[in-house]
Amino acid sequence: MASINKVILIGNLGKDPEVRHLEGGVAVARFPLATSETFKDKNGERQERTEWHNIVLWRGLAEVSEKYLKKGQSVYIEGKIRTNSYQDKEGVQRYSTEIVADNMTMLGSRNEGGSQNGGGGGSYSNESSNSGGGGNMSASNGGNSGGGAAKETSGGRASASSSYDAEPDDLPF
Repeated sequence: MASINKVILIGNLGKDPEVRHLEGGVAVARFPLATSETFKDKNGERQERTEWHNIVLWRGLAEVSEKYLKKGQSVYIEGKIRTNSYQDKEGVQRYSTEIVADNMTMLGSRNEGGSQNGGGGGSYSNESSNSGGGGNMSASNGGNSGGGAAKETSGGRASASSSYDAEPDDLPF
């Protein structure tokens, strides 16, 4: 039987992306993403729980994040979960879990995040993904960084349409 490793998150950046360029010029970006849920406890009081996710972006997505993403900005992330194991200095086996993103859409208003042309509804995905889905829009050749005409991603949905600017409460996917 086939298996699926798919993660979808909407949250806020905990800090600006940290971008490194590896040998061969390959860019990799990392940042924490906070997702929050609210609920009422047994006493009827409203509680909020925040979960932190370690996000990893590669190549074109990393370069876009370096230019346009800022701490506090809302972002939609699609990707897969990956757990790495390593031994710390004392020889204890440790694990870290991260989300390797293959699609990203910037949410929020154009002015959010402090960037004049960042923030508002750009949708990006990595062209080469391990899942074999070839026709994704590449961040380097057609990413939409500030609204405008609709672009179609591999999932067949349009995002960043001009109606998004008129109705900021509607999600662009």
